[in-house]
Amino acid sequence: MFTVIGERINTTLKKVKSATENRDEAYIKNDVITQEKSGATYIDVNAGARIGHEEEDMRWLLSVVQSATTLPLCLDSPDPAILEMAYSLVERPPMINSISLEKDRFEPMMQFLKGKNCRIIALCMDDSGMPKSVDDIFCRAKALVEELEKIGFKRNDIFIDPLIQPMSVDAANGTMVFKAVEKIMTELQGVHTTGGLSNISYGLPQRKVINRIFLAMLMAKGFDSAILDPLDSAIMAVLKTADMLQGEDAFCMNYLKAVRAGSIVA
Repeated sequence: MFTVIGERINTTLKKVKSATENRDEAYIKNDVITQEKSGATYIDVNAGARIGHEEEDMRWLLSVVQSATTLPLCLDSPDPAILEMAYSLVERPPMINSISLEKDRFEPMMQFLKGKNCRIIALCMDDSGMPKSVDDIFCRAKALVEELEKIGFKRNDIFIDPLIQPMSVDAANGTMVFKAVEKIMTELQGVHTTGGLSNISYGLPQRKVINRIFLAMLMAKGFDSAILDPLDSAIMAVLKTADMLQGEDAFCMNYLKAVRAGSIVA
C-alpha cells in the first residue's frame, strides 16, 4: 500500500503560519479533515517557521490536529528536543522526519530514537553534502539502514529519502533517482522509499504536470511513499491509477471506487 504523507500542516506555508499565530483551530482542523478524506496516510506536522516559538506551536498544533483525525502523525523537526516533546504527546505511533548521516544530526537522533515505537524517514545526506550519484545515494541508504537496525528498527519502519534534486539544475537528476530507488528497493528489501516530489520541478513551469509524471515513473521503480499535498486531486488520481496498474489494488477496487466518486476523470 502506498503511504501518503500529507505535507500541508507546515508553518512555512503562509496560511498555516497565520492560523498557528492566531490559534485558529477551525482552519487547521478543516485542513486535516480534508487531507484525510483525500487519501493521506500520515499527517505531517512541522512548527519550525516561527523562530523561538517552535515548542509552543508544536504543542498547540498536535492538540488541534489530533482532535480532528485518528490518522498517525509524522513529526517533523530538526531538533531532537522538540521531537522528544512531540513524541510524548502523540496518541499513536508516529513517523519521525528525519535522520541523516550528518555528524551533528546523526548521534543526537540515534540517542532520541533508541527504544521509540515509531517509523523513521532517513535522508541520504552526509557531511559531504547532497548525493552526486546513484552509488552515493545507495551507500548512504545502506549505512542508515544498518545503523537503524542496530538499535532495533525493522526495515518495514524505515523510509529512505534519496533526496530528489531539481531537473533545472542537472538533467541527470531524474534518472539518478529512478536508478537509486530501484537499487534500494531491490538490494535493501523490506525498506520503503519516500521523498518530497515537488523538488524535481523546482525552477520549471507547469510544475504540477512534472510532479505527476515523475510520481508515476518513480512508482514503476518501486517508490512506495511520498510527501505530497493530498488535496492535489490530479496527483492523487495518478497515484491510485499507478497503484492499480502495478497490481497493488485487488480487483481494481480502490481505482473503481475513486472513479465512482469522481476523483479520477478523463
